[in-house]
Amino acid sequence: MNFKNSEKLYKKGLINLVGAVNSPVRAFSSVGGNPLFIKKAKGSKIIDVDGNEYLDLVLSYGPMIIGHRHKKVQKGVAKALKNGYSFGASTENEIRLAKMVCDAFPEMDKVRFVNSGTEAVISGVRLARAFTGKDKIIKFSGCYHGHQDSLLVAAGSGLATLSIPGSKGVPEEAVKNTLIAEYNNLESIKKHFDEHSDIAAVIIEPICGNMGVVIPQHNFLNELKNFLKTKGALLIADEVMTGFRSKFGGAQEVLGVTADITCLGKVIGGGFPVGAYGARNEIMEQVAPLGGMYQAGTLSGNPIAMAGGIATLTELKKQNPYHKFEKIGNAIEIILLETAKKYKVDLTVNRFGSMLNPFFTKEIVTNFKLAQTSDTDKFAVFFWEMIRNGVFLPPSQFEAWFLSSAISARDMKKLTIAVDKAMKAVSKM
Repeated sequence: MNFKNSEKLYKKGLINLVGAVNSPVRAFSSVGGNPLFIKKAKGSKIIDVDGNEYLDLVLSYGPMIIGHRHKKVQKGVAKALKNGYSFGASTENEIRLAKMVCDAFPEMDKVRFVNSGTEAVISGVRLARAFTGKDKIIKFSGCYHGHQDSLLVAAGSGLATLSIPGSKGVPEEAVKNTLIAEYNNLESIKKHFDEHSDIAAVIIEPICGNMGVVIPQHNFLNELKNFLKTKGALLIADEVMTGFRSKFGGAQEVLGVTADITCLGKVIGGGFPVGAYGARNEIMEQVAPLGGMYQAGTLSGNPIAMAGGIATLTELKKQNPYHKFEKIGNAIEIILLETAKKYKVDLTVNRFGSMLNPFFTKEIVTNFKLAQTSDTDKFAVFFWEMIRNGVFLPPSQFEAWFLSSAISARDMKKLTIAVDKAMKAVSKM
């Protein structure tokens, strides 16, 4: 497989882009080599500038749930483009998409659209503080909630990939109200409440996707929510990644818990820059212009992004691919585990809905500390062998794989062959 054009673009990009990329994980730092540059995509496939075609299990880190360039999304966006790109004023499609989102989340009466998942979380945290009148926030080690200062500590994936414990440029004052707990460990939450009386909320990924896919154990989320009720603190569900990926709605509903504030992104924009945060009326009425919590955005509710989101969610609801996702996800899990056993490679696979992740460790991964027992050198070998055999993966041990409804039986055969070759290469290390 030839990567010459990607190599040329990488060198050219180094001149005016930071590391030739606009997001750190794209730099391939943890797997070595130059990043791949993509030219186009369609359905389940993505094609790089050298003409190499891959089965795409990155899917823009989640949004392309019905595949790339779906005809219904193309049509909806093309229609919106004819009317203009941005107005700085309200449009009907904002109301339409808001109703679709609220209808899919039973606990959500109102929603506010923003431009990214990071913006959604920034606003969700501010809203929790405004509603409770308290300042401190608890987050979990290994969970990533965007690059806002106050939550850019113990933040999983990108930082773990680059071995950075925090970030330069974040002053101590910015994180003084952020407390760190261990995922799946309620006692680590209770300890903070024993020591602090001004905790506004706990923010959590219902299914962690930024330390690899890590799933709540032993009714952890319900116990957490019930405990927070006794303390007058809110639960913020960061469903930027998990929203609409395990059902038409949120992972929290599948897991039997109701968050007070939900943050969304990715799928609700269908590949366009969209984020959102929502809650019941009494909480959302804190937000301007109804209340005193200020948040605004010039491009919030952008008409092109709204059209992409409406078309994506409409088609997703029509397809209802969640049984298919379960079937495909289970098949991939079996392929990975049986192939690893064949070549005597230590492997654990975590899976939920249309998200999964193999860890090169014999440990059962239930938190960030256990995720870090993974052999990242083995993952790097695995990654490049999968690339060479036509399967595009996230270039990090700590990023989730995503499924699209466009995956075919032929794609699965290709994946099976690629996994065998890749696991064989790992076994020779």
